[in-house]
This record gives sequence, C-alpha cells and structure tokens, in this order.
Amino acid sequence: MNDKYSLKTQNEINSILERLNEWKNLFFFEVKYFYEGWAIYMREKNTYPRSLVIFKSSSDDYFSIKSFEIHFSEKNETYKELYINEKIDTIQQLFSEVKEIIYGKDILNSISKFNYEPI
Repeated sequence: MNDKYSLKTQNEINSILERLNEWKNLFFFEVKYFYEGWAIYMREKNTYPRSLVIFKSSSDDYFSIKSFEIHFSEKNETYKELYINEKIDTIQQLFSEVKEIIYGKDILNSISKFNYEPI
C-alpha cells in the first residue's frame, strides 16, 4: 500500500497534472486525498459543464475514470454519470481515455443508450 503523501505518489500526481495542463483553459483541476487513494477532479469551464474524475487506489496499480454531466437547480447541483472505465493499466492509456472523453466519447455513449422509437 502506497502512502498518499509518499514521494512516489506525489510525483505520479504531479506528472499527471503536468500533462493535464494542456487543457487548463477548459477545466478547473482539484486533487483530493482519501484513505483509499487519491483523485483528480476536472470540472469543465462552460455553461453546461461535465466533471471528470481520475481515481487511483492505494492498494491497486491501475486507474479509473468517470465522467459526469452536471445539472443545476436553485438549491443544488446533481450529477448524472455518463461514462466509466474502472481498470486503466498505464498512464498512456489514461491520457488516451481522457482525450477521448474530452472530445465527446462520454456524450456519444450516453446518446447511444437512448431508445429511439419511430413516431
């Protein structure tokens, strides 16, 4: 189990944030630490934002990523899950997945789940 504040963990997070910096004009970034691991939250900077969460468990050697659509009401915001991949083995695969999600993979998957019936 890797300590969340270990040099290895911090270097891994910093390396990922450095590569995510390519999309700094599109997203806000926030790192959170948990007992089980760490997560990088990416929130889109637009009127109809999505949220992406990259998570890595302290006990596993792979990443997971989730994409959410954010809905607003007067009292709160709610999240609808659009896409999830729970086992990404390498950082290269992680960035490939992030790029595909940013370019709409999650939205297209969500749309394809609709059941279109003829009128």
